[in-house]
Amino acid sequence: MKTLSAIIVDDESLARRGLALRLQHMPQVDVVAECANGEEALSAIAAHAPDLVFLDIQMPGLSGFDVLHRLQSDTLPMIIFVTAYNDYAVDAFKVHAIDYVLKPIDDDRLHEAIERAVTHRQQQESERSKEKLMELVMGLTGASPGSVEEMASGSGSAGGWPDKITIRDGGEIRLIKVADIEWIDAAGDYMCVHAGGSTHVMRTTMKQLEAMLNPAKFLRIHRSTIVNIAGITAAQPLNNGEYLLTLEGKAQLKVSRGYRDRVKQLLEGA
Repeated sequence: MKTLSAIIVDDESLARRGLALRLQHMPQVDVVAECANGEEALSAIAAHAPDLVFLDIQMPGLSGFDVLHRLQSDTLPMIIFVTAYNDYAVDAFKVHAIDYVLKPIDDDRLHEAIERAVTHRQQQESERSKEKLMELVMGLTGASPGSVEEMASGSGSAGGWPDKITIRDGGEIRLIKVADIEWIDAAGDYMCVHAGGSTHVMRTTMKQLEAMLNPAKFLRIHRSTIVNIAGITAAQPLNNGEYLLTLEGKAQLKVSRGYRDRVKQLLEGA
């Protein structure tokens, strides 16, 4: 079985060392980096693209949740929160954490968390197989990603560009100004709408949500990511021909190869 590459993030050096020693005896995990704060974690995640991150919550500067908010959900590593506090468990699972382990760490509990990560990785690989099938169809037909999705769904786009979108949050209905939307990414059957420094979750498909947005103002950069063009502050070319976009809120979003031509056209026309 392929091991899970992992990063440990904790502001306490003894906690990092203790967890690293425990993980040495678990063949499913290979620790590739240790970080003392959130900024180091962001740099290490960008450099190593780990499968798994053991993440403390309460740290000086950026908290564990702050780190997650800076990351793009479709490239998000699996997260196991390791913390001395049980007050954040509900919030942890809202951001799709694999598990939530309390300090002092029990060996059996740590094994259980890692097994969950292994199972989740197997599910991810199944999804990747579906993506490879889509790429094969694109290669055989010469179709764009959007047209392949349309062929699969059998539906077209809708017209009209509303000023606000409606999001149901429990028993409350929120009206979010479209102009305030910074970026949108998919999280399973839900869309995470990042607007005005907050994240709102709505149950819909990416295709339905994209059809509500003016394509002159919003750009699809990934099968699961849409960005507000006005919020792009920088675009960094990568070695493989892709781009890494930086937004006004400091979020960094990767442009997949299937959509890089759209970004290139945007940059050349700027």
